[in-house]
Amino acid sequence: MTEGRLDARGPAKSTPAPYDRPKSLLSEETVKMQPFVVGLGGTLRASSSSETALRIALDAAEAAGARTELFGADYLARLPMYDPERPARVSGRRLVEALRAADGVIVSSPGYHGSVSGLVKNALDYAEELRDDVRPYLTGRAVGCVTTAYGWQAAVTTLQALRTIVHALRGWPTPLGAAINSAESRLGPGGADARVTAQLRTVGLEVCGQGGVPRPAGVRGAHQNAASDTDTVLRMF
Repeated sequence: MTEGRLDARGPAKSTPAPYDRPKSLLSEETVKMQPFVVGLGGTLRASSSSETALRIALDAAEAAGARTELFGADYLARLPMYDPERPARVSGRRLVEALRAADGVIVSSPGYHGSVSGLVKNALDYAEELRDDVRPYLTGRAVGCVTTAYGWQAAVTTLQALRTIVHALRGWPTPLGAAINSAESRLGPGGADARVTAQLRTVGLEVCGQGGVPRPAGVRGAHQNAASDTDTVLRMF
């Protein structure tokens, strides 16, 4: 873990790095301007591909200057089933406060029977505690969506479901969502395919506003004096 990373799972496990981390782009002058990006997801399986993917995306955000906090499967598994009739218990309070403070969020879920896992969905249900905030739910946050599955069908349908959940929580799904077919792509402690790593890094960069592609010279948008929805997300920090 690098200095900017908080990890709700406790001490990091001694597993080999799955890829070469990008070097930090952060200078001392920009410390006070760091966006805060929360990552949640993973599975309880050893060498979880969805949690590995989450870490790659978070590392890219961190290298671009963000502070990050990871809520991995070990933490999520300790959360009680969310009960809207009861305030968030002590075990869920840290997640709620992190989401409340977040400028951006990255969610990584395995595709279980074609949709988001119960572990990840239960964690997202805790966003209900933000309903009465000035920024209710995930309003105004860029949210990167990542899914992994042993086949394209589950990977894609899970990504669609996750983006729908983000919309329901009033978040802005980033332009790129990463659906990873673990049957075809290498992603784990032994390494990660360059193409997959590039996609995940792009998700992390888009969440912290660094994923914009400059418009070609001489080309104007449909509304010259108004930013597009995508521009709003990419420039929000």
